[in-house]
Amino acid sequence: MKTIFRPLAVFFLVSGTTGFVQAQMPPPSIDLRKYDIVASASADRIEADIRTLVGFGTRHTLSDTLSETRGIGAARRWIKAEFDRISETCGACLDVSYGRSLVTTEQSRRIPRDTWIVNVLAIQRGTRYPNRYIVMTGDIDSRVSGAMNDSTDSPGANDNASGMAGTLEAARLLTAYEFPTSILYAGLSGEEQGLFGGKHMARVAREEDWDLVGVLNNDMIGNIEGVDGVIDNSTFRIFSEPTPVTEEERERRARRFAGGEVDGPSRQLARYVAKMADRYIDNLDPILIYRLDRFGRGGHHRPFNDEGFAGIRIMETHENYTRQHQDIRVEDGIRYGDVIEGVNFDYASRLTAVNAISLAGIAWAPPAPTNVKIGGAVRPSTTLAWDAVDDPDLAGFIVYWRDTTAPRWQYSRFVGNQTEYTLAGIVIDNYLFGVASVGKDGNESVVSFPTGSIRR
Repeated sequence: MKTIFRPLAVFFLVSGTTGFVQAQMPPPSIDLRKYDIVASASADRIEADIRTLVGFGTRHTLSDTLSETRGIGAARRWIKAEFDRISETCGACLDVSYGRSLVTTEQSRRIPRDTWIVNVLAIQRGTRYPNRYIVMTGDIDSRVSGAMNDSTDSPGANDNASGMAGTLEAARLLTAYEFPTSILYAGLSGEEQGLFGGKHMARVAREEDWDLVGVLNNDMIGNIEGVDGVIDNSTFRIFSEPTPVTEEERERRARRFAGGEVDGPSRQLARYVAKMADRYIDNLDPILIYRLDRFGRGGHHRPFNDEGFAGIRIMETHENYTRQHQDIRVEDGIRYGDVIEGVNFDYASRLTAVNAISLAGIAWAPPAPTNVKIGGAVRPSTTLAWDAVDDPDLAGFIVYWRDTTAPRWQYSRFVGNQTEYTLAGIVIDNYLFGVASVGKDGNESVVSFPTGSIRR
């Protein structure tokens, strides 16, 4: 059972630095628009999109690019046309384009000839922060048992037409609204051959200095019948790396004494998505997996992590390996192949809804606080300080804390619009802390973990 804690209409905040008492009006804890978004996610539309993608026969990275009916070229042109159609319904609110990169034979054993890797991008520009992005991705390509087999039928119904269809559906849902922050919906190519579409997009984001809040990578969101015999449509997994691979040695040394081994930006993004699911969607429980990806395997969020950006993988809980990377066949009574019959469209629509409300929450929220610092050694209290956030819709900030062994934030306090707050009676040694911005409509940023100490 899920419990929603609603703040009191008015409370009194005692400043830890000035001693005055000031009446504060906390923002609402619920944004009713998100319930509408969840209710509008359509299993029928997702099914139609998956069937269309499966109908291209194969979407292998090396498959036909000229045919209008078969191969990855036809698939990506259809995806672009679908984004264009979505844009028409919202008055051209999407900037739709291709993102191309040439991958040569020297770059991968799975690229036997120089190949253009083509992504499809649709940007819903933010009204206030056009260069600030929150991203949802799905993969366009598919494969069968042989990684180099570009001609045999490879339906890729769940892996990953489901994630691509979810990305299209999220665009349909969210283009009905305006957001201060840009939302980018992306179909990425070349995943099965070496994560090349994600590598290109992440490199562009770094070179063009995008303010990239994070990437929600959706890879297999439609299967509920696991190879382990479990049938489960009530949970999903969120994979996230603990800390950035790009951090410097001084940051690693500081963490040895201050903690934060599981509090990097990707992990905070994962907690945010889990909170959205718990708050707005009944009978769908998130499972945080404290790992970059499945054991020894990879997905298209990793290239963004490699560039230092927050990125997570959202997917089903129980995979079925007989339906992944398999030639279509029956062997010893077992049916192999990633075919349409293996996709539960209602489940895919619910995971799509999780993505949509997470994208919306971040895009509606003020930017997260930066330069968060903490102090409180050998004191009976903990003080946090952060830089001001210049946003007309800012209501203030929320301080979070949790037990050092807890996977998710347990406690929180709205502290108004100030840039320093002391938690009296909360000993710094026993908890981990963070700060989030919150808007007047109640939408919060991702939590910012302290990266420095208050020196006084």
